[in-house]
Amino acid sequence: MAQPTFFLQPLAAAISLACFSSVVFATETESAHILAPIVVTAQQGNDANGLIVHADPKQPTQPIPAVDGAAYLQSIVGFNQIKNGGANGDVTFRGMFGSRIKILTDGTENLGACPGRMDNPASYVSPESYDKITVVKGPQTVQYAHTGSAATVIFEREPEQLTSAKPYRGQASVMLGSYGRLDQNVEAAVGDEKKYARLNANRSIADSYQDGAGDTVPSDWEKWNADLALGWTPNEDTWIELKGGKSDGEAVYAGRPMDGSKFARESLGLHLQKKNVSEVIKKVEAQVDYSYNDHVMDNFSLRTPPMMAMAMNVTRRTVNARAAITTAWEKWSAISGLDSQHNQHAGNMYMQGASVIPSLDEDLRFQSYGAFSEWTYEFSPDQKLVAGARIDQVKIDALELSDERKETLPSGFIRMENQHPEHNAKSYIGLGYVERVPDYWELFSTAHGNTGMSKPTFNDLDTEKTLQLDMGYQQEHGAFSLWTSAYTGLINDFILLSYHNHSTGHGHGSSFSAGAKNVDAIIAGAEAGMGYQFTDAIQADISTMYAWGEITDNNDPLPQIAPLEGRFNLRYVQDKYSLGLLWRAVAKQDRINLNKGNIVGYDTGESKGFSTLALNATYKVMNDVDLAVGIDNVLDKTYTEHLNKLGVGVDGQVGTEQFNNIGRNYWARISMKF
Repeated sequence: MAQPTFFLQPLAAAISLACFSSVVFATETESAHILAPIVVTAQQGNDANGLIVHADPKQPTQPIPAVDGAAYLQSIVGFNQIKNGGANGDVTFRGMFGSRIKILTDGTENLGACPGRMDNPASYVSPESYDKITVVKGPQTVQYAHTGSAATVIFEREPEQLTSAKPYRGQASVMLGSYGRLDQNVEAAVGDEKKYARLNANRSIADSYQDGAGDTVPSDWEKWNADLALGWTPNEDTWIELKGGKSDGEAVYAGRPMDGSKFARESLGLHLQKKNVSEVIKKVEAQVDYSYNDHVMDNFSLRTPPMMAMAMNVTRRTVNARAAITTAWEKWSAISGLDSQHNQHAGNMYMQGASVIPSLDEDLRFQSYGAFSEWTYEFSPDQKLVAGARIDQVKIDALELSDERKETLPSGFIRMENQHPEHNAKSYIGLGYVERVPDYWELFSTAHGNTGMSKPTFNDLDTEKTLQLDMGYQQEHGAFSLWTSAYTGLINDFILLSYHNHSTGHGHGSSFSAGAKNVDAIIAGAEAGMGYQFTDAIQADISTMYAWGEITDNNDPLPQIAPLEGRFNLRYVQDKYSLGLLWRAVAKQDRINLNKGNIVGYDTGESKGFSTLALNATYKVMNDVDLAVGIDNVLDKTYTEHLNKLGVGVDGQVGTEQFNNIGRNYWARISMKF
C-alpha cells in the first residue's frame, strides 16, 4: 500500500520542531504537569472494589498506539487477541472469545458481517475517538442485551460541556511509525451551555511490516472514520444527542487466504437523558441506534490473484433500542429497563471479472427483546450488596434453511462489595449466571453440529450456560499497592469448534473447516498486579495473568487460551518529561487441543515462550502539547504469539506455520489540546 509521501516531510518537521520548541515557547510561569504513563501494567479496578476497570483511550499505549479496539484492549490485563496481521485482530478475555465478550460503543452494539469475523465488532472501533473504556469482568452486569459471559466492554463518549466564555474545544494528534505507519486524529466541538456540535475524524495507514528476521509479513492497511454529533442541553439535567458516522478501509491479512478490500460502516443514533426527575427517579435514558456494515473480502485486489480469483460481499443491518430508569431511595438504588435488537445478514459470492454481480441474498434475521433490573443495597458505608436479573426472548430466522429457533435466555448475578478501612483495602465476591444462544458465526460457519451431519442443522447446537464465581482484592499501604482478581466457572454446553476435512458436497472434494458441537467445561484463572513508588520520581509496577480451561467430557484442555504472561513497567517521571521501560514475558503454551478452537483460530501445536523489551518517553513541549516516542521490540526478536492465525503461502492457501510479530519498531506521536 503506497504511503502518502506529501505528509511525511511537514509532519517530520513538525515533530522535530516540537522536540526543541520548549526553549522558545515555554516559560517558567507555566504550571507543573505530571505526564501520564504511556502504559501502566498494574491496572487495578476503578469501580465495584476492583471488578470494573476504566481506561483512557486518548493516552498512547505501548506497543505502538492502537489502530483498533482489540489492539487497545490487549494493553489491559486479562485481554489478548488472535492476530490476523497488522490490523483487525479478534479480542479474547480470559481465554473466551466472540459473543462471550460484549463489545459496545456508546451503549450500542455494532455487529460485523464476515462469516470468518474478518470485520469483528472491535475492528470498527477507533479507540482515540472515545473518552473512556469500561470493562466489567465476568457475568456481573445485566444492563445490556445478551450479557457477556466473559466480559462487557464499553467504549464511551461523554456529552460536551461548553460555555459561552469558551465555546470550543478540541484535540489533535499525529503519529509516525516504522513501516509507513501514519495516524491522524482530530476531535473538535463548538457550542455553548445549550447546544454543541462535535466532530471525530481519524485516518490510519501502514505498510506491511518485517519480523525480527527481516522477512516481510503481509499486513498493510488503510482505514478512516468520521462521526458527527449534534447535542442539545436546554438545562443541566437534560441531554439530547443526534449522531451519525461513516467509515471505510482495507486490510491485507497474513493469516487468511483472502483480504478485506472494503469495511464500510454507516451509523445513526438518537440518545436522550433526563436527570433528577424527582427525589426517587434520578435518571431516565433512552436511545435508538442503527448501523449498516458493508464488507467485501477477496483474493485478488490486494494480492497476486490465484487461479480461482473470487470475492464475497456480506452486509449486516442492526437496530438497537434501549430505555432505562435509575431510582434511589434510602439505602436502595436500582437501574431497570427494556432493550431490543433487530439485525439482518445478507451476502453473495462472485468470480473476478464477473460481468454481473449477483444480488445480496438475505440469509438471517435476528430479533431479541429483553428486560433487566440491577439493584444496590448499602448495609453500611463499607458494605453493599449488588444483584441483577434479566430475561431475553430471542428469535432467529435462517432464511436459506427455511428454519427458525426461539430461545428464552435468563441471566443474573449477586455480589458483595466490602471496604476494609483498617487495612486500606477493598474486596468483592460475586456469582453470575448467563445463557448464550449460538451466534451467527457458530450457526452458519460450521460444517456440522452435534449430529455430525454434513449440512448445518440450525437447531442442533444447544444454548451455552455459564455459572461463574468472581472475586477480587486490592490494597494500598504507603508506597506499595497490590490487586488481584480471580474466577472459576462451570460452562454447560460450551460451543467448541473442531477443524478437520469436511465434504464440500456435489462431488467437489473436501475442505479443512470447522464443525461445532456442545461440550461441558470448567474454567479458572486470575489476574494480579502490584506497584511501588520508590521515590517521587521513580515508580514500578508488575502484573501477571493466567487462564485455564478443561473439557470435562474427556479432560482435554480448552483450546485457544493464551499462556501465562507477565509485564513489568518502570517509570521515571518529572514535571515535564518521563522515561519508561516495559518488559513483557510470555511463557510457552503446552496445554493445547490440536485442531480445536473457535471460528477464527484453532490450536496448531505448542508455542514457545518469549519476552520483548520496549522503551518510551514523553515530553511536555508546552501547555497542552505533548510528545511521546517509543521503540517496541528493542532487541528485534523473532517471535510468534500463541493466538495467531496460520500464515498464507505463496499459492494463496493457508500454510502450516504461524506468522511472526513485528520486529523492531520506532514511533513518535505529538498531540495537542485547544
